[in-house]
Amino acid sequence: MRNAQRRKPTRVSAHTPTAVIYCEANFGAADGKTANGLVRQSDTYKIVSVIDSKQAGLDAGEVLGGVRNGIAVHADLAEAVASAGSVPDAFIFGIAPASGLLSVHERGVVLEAMAMGMDVVSGLHEFLGDDPVFIAAQAAHHVTIRDVRRPPDKKDLRLFDGRIASVTCPRIAVLGTDCAIGKRTTATILTRALNERGIAAVMIATGQTGLIQGARYGVALDAMPSQFCAGEVEGAVVEAYEAEHPDVIIIEGQSALGHPAYLSSGFILRGAQPEAVILQHAPARTMRCDFGGLPVPSPAAEINLIETFADTKVIGLTINHEGMTDAEITAAIILYEFELGIPVTDALARPTDELVDMALRALPGIAESAEGASDDLPVPAAAG
Repeated sequence: MRNAQRRKPTRVSAHTPTAVIYCEANFGAADGKTANGLVRQSDTYKIVSVIDSKQAGLDAGEVLGGVRNGIAVHADLAEAVASAGSVPDAFIFGIAPASGLLSVHERGVVLEAMAMGMDVVSGLHEFLGDDPVFIAAQAAHHVTIRDVRRPPDKKDLRLFDGRIASVTCPRIAVLGTDCAIGKRTTATILTRALNERGIAAVMIATGQTGLIQGARYGVALDAMPSQFCAGEVEGAVVEAYEAEHPDVIIIEGQSALGHPAYLSSGFILRGAQPEAVILQHAPARTMRCDFGGLPVPSPAAEINLIETFADTKVIGLTINHEGMTDAEITAAIILYEFELGIPVTDALARPTDELVDMALRALPGIAESAEGASDDLPVPAAAG
């Protein structure tokens, strides 16, 4: 499989590799989205702790607004290792700064982790594996560096070629009105919930966090030369379809179609050609993440832009409840359902069935395909 280099764990062992996540001063915040996502779900690593001195002493699950999950937040690396009782297998850099670069202090922490014998996993635009200092530390301490955003060699990149037309199962893209707004989380929850209903769903990751979590298919889209972005998305979708023949494919969105700084959503819509879109929005967020002078558009404006840009339909809205009370979530759901005429829910704060039903009402063929596949299974002979 050609994309294996982007998805494999850094260490192959008999056990799931353990990992500590560095997220100083950002855990639970927008720029801590990699750490936030890994604490909520990780198929590749067993997360043992998070480093954030501002949240030290708390339980990571509670910081994210959920229930306790037994993952402690520690003040620094030394405390995290001492608490673990042994050196974790991996050190994951869990911050996603707009610059994509390490600070001087953060370089020191990464080198400290390598000196302790930890592999390093980084989703930054800065490739640590190209830095002479980190290359030397890697050799000296016999550890590995996994630069998740490193694209394949130019000769291996895919141009769009129309093979998406061969994918006959429905595709749903989870897009948003802004960056770091919960698109991956909603896509992950929807994929898992559909599978639990007996509907074979596969998620295509398009960012570093999903790939670190263990997505089987995907690309770090914002690290690709733009000429190949639509083709790489198309290739990942086709690869998933041909390998698994799922009932539905869910594509993680990036940024927002109307965002002036990023074009990722456009490539996702062109490359995956989804029949349907679920839009993620944070009602309490007024300005774009990392772009304080740019207002977040209304869901209605983003929906109009998406449906004008692509041959698709926005089938529902999901709420990011940052800065909102439960009563405010309920009020927003009622308001947007009335205004937009589509179902609205919160993937984290409301029953998951509401999210699944949103997809099934718009695309009933998904459930019918799953039922048909079940009917085709052989019936076991009666015993005896």
